[in-house]
Amino acid sequence: MTTIAFIGLGNMGGPMAANLVKAGHEVLGFDLAPASCEAARAEGVAIASSAGGAVAGAEAVVTMLPAGRHVLAVWGEILPAVAPGALLVDCSTIDVESARRAHALAAERGCLSVDAPVSGGTVGAKAATLTFMAGGVAEAFGRAEPILARMGRRVVHCGEAGAGQAAKICNNMILGISMIGISEAFVLAEKLGLSHQALFDVASTSSGSCWALTTHCPVPGPVPTSAANHGYKPGFAAELMLKDLRLAQAAALTAGAATPLGAEAAALYGLYAAAGQAGSDYSGIINFLRGRAAATA
Repeated sequence: MTTIAFIGLGNMGGPMAANLVKAGHEVLGFDLAPASCEAARAEGVAIASSAGGAVAGAEAVVTMLPAGRHVLAVWGEILPAVAPGALLVDCSTIDVESARRAHALAAERGCLSVDAPVSGGTVGAKAATLTFMAGGVAEAFGRAEPILARMGRRVVHCGEAGAGQAAKICNNMILGISMIGISEAFVLAEKLGLSHQALFDVASTSSGSCWALTTHCPVPGPVPTSAANHGYKPGFAAELMLKDLRLAQAAALTAGAATPLGAEAAALYGLYAAAGQAGSDYSGIINFLRGRAAATA
């Protein structure tokens, strides 16, 4: 049994910490939101009075935070209290440069570290079916993998420091572009009098098939797991997709990579979020596209 500190007990972190408890680990958590702390406590997570208090004596520290600046601030705060030789794992989705800076902070303390953002959303966090994309040296990954495996179904070592974040933003750029393409196809099908089910039955079994279609189909009916069946209540919110697409665009600018479809996807999700739909599921972009089509018809 490993003693694990878990900082960030929100919609993703809370269930992830709970799964570590279920796996037999001793977990001491902290979050700035009292409600998140209480929810985690109900799942067996011991709650510390501060982030520094949570990490004291921990063999491993897991963070799940909103952005790079939060990760760097929290790691800067807790590292003086972390035992040298402890493992630090950041599961947040942040920019590659911030991830590399976090690795450097850990190394200065004599700690191994891994950036391990996740794919799978809140459903995957609760069911322990997440995919982890990990970056860090082989020794760090070797220590992190058994912990991550208790919270997910697949753990992939993507390379050195920052590689996990690079894989995450590339993957989610594909997802965002795919959902827009799928949504455009369903909008066109509606205009042509083709039923949702007919298009799904064809596309899901032929060259148009992809994970976004078969798991998150943007119209009600064909796919039981689709947020469209529940008024686009988010499994993966549009604001989170927008965050990932913007991270991808920032990385593309720095790397000198041409990503015109990624740029267009970021622009469309920006407009969708600005229209008051930031908290809706990312598949709800179909409704924005329907509105645009109606306005220009």
